[in-house]
Amino acid sequence: MSGCRFGPEHVRSGDIPSVHDARHVDHPTAFSRSRKLPLATLVTLMLTGMRMRMSVQAELDTFFGHLRQQAQLVHEVSEQAFAQARAKLSLTAIPRLNDWLIARAEQDRFVPRWHGLRLVAADASTMRFGLRASHVKRAALADQILFGLFLPGPDLMLAASLHNVHECGERQFLFEHLDRLSPDDLLLLDRGYVCRWLVAVLNDRAIKFCMRVDNASGFTCVRTFMRSGAIEQVVMLPAPNKRDALDYECSNKPQRVRLVRNTSPSGEQRVLMTNLFDDKLFSANCFAELYHKRWGIEEAFKRLKHRLSLEHVTGLTQQAVAQDVAAKIVCDNLQALVALTAHADADLPETRRVNHAYAHTALKPLLPTLLLGAKIGRKVAALLRNLLDLIAGRTYQHRQNLSKPRNPGQKPHKNMSQKNC
Repeated sequence: MSGCRFGPEHVRSGDIPSVHDARHVDHPTAFSRSRKLPLATLVTLMLTGMRMRMSVQAELDTFFGHLRQQAQLVHEVSEQAFAQARAKLSLTAIPRLNDWLIARAEQDRFVPRWHGLRLVAADASTMRFGLRASHVKRAALADQILFGLFLPGPDLMLAASLHNVHECGERQFLFEHLDRLSPDDLLLLDRGYVCRWLVAVLNDRAIKFCMRVDNASGFTCVRTFMRSGAIEQVVMLPAPNKRDALDYECSNKPQRVRLVRNTSPSGEQRVLMTNLFDDKLFSANCFAELYHKRWGIEEAFKRLKHRLSLEHVTGLTQQAVAQDVAAKIVCDNLQALVALTAHADADLPETRRVNHAYAHTALKPLLPTLLLGAKIGRKVAALLRNLLDLIAGRTYQHRQNLSKPRNPGQKPHKNMSQKNC
């Protein structure tokens, strides 16, 4: 399952994936002839977030209706033709497009810095895809884990990967993505990631981090710190064991870290572990707000699952599932950038926030024309300007430090026993 990882390790700004890069290795001549569903149209179709409310055929007919700016459905491509075309699309094509999109967002300064550092949150979420029993080759498993690296400021998913639920765990998934990070990044982690070898790896690679640790984490120094009542303290973590140090090629020496006490709005005492030792630049008081920014990735998973129906897929193979996940991540990133642009162009105050649910609804029918309009002679700039004005007019009042605790019980996953229609 790990072979369905998204994206290359590095991408150059402005390096848009070519037709050659988009071809599946089993189809080296794909997309070379003129078809009803050429490469650009196929990718644009998938980026609209298919299978959110309709069947695959209804999504196809709606897409071509939107492309021709008609109210009625247009039946131009069959569901079987779409399945054949998407089978020829490389698994890395859409993730490379997302890499290019993130690079452009960085270039255009959509990604802010916190004390000069780019914040990156890491987490994973369990997926249950709506799949029926089949005999197709390389069929996907219904239960998988989606791991992601997320930029909390602009609400952009940096990278993602699908994994078998029986794989090694979230720490291993993070380790496989560490090449995406640089010394200018600050990694935000929940309490499930704390372990000796991961701290050693992050220190060896000069990756800055802030992770939550529990009193029951197994570290004596953390329990002693909790009993001491101190606000912060620099301690030494025990060295990783020899096997972990060999497996992950990290130092087997004790690791120096800083512990900071934090009190949640509900009064819960938390301990944050970091390798940011400069107490003048990074005072103990700033870590509460910093750790709270990690919550953006939790909201991103919820948004992808429920607003974009991430668990409703358009195919039964693992390739189709991976493509759908990658496409909906790009779709969500596009919506985030459109909302940011609308907010900035309208010069809205910080207390007003764009309604992202409305932005998603407004963007979907125009996305085919916005992405393909240059080829069909449409006035894309005017359409985009009207869209931004429309989105900027739908805002809500943002209240700081508003707490909405999770309700205990079963998560509200949609019933996957029937197709959407």
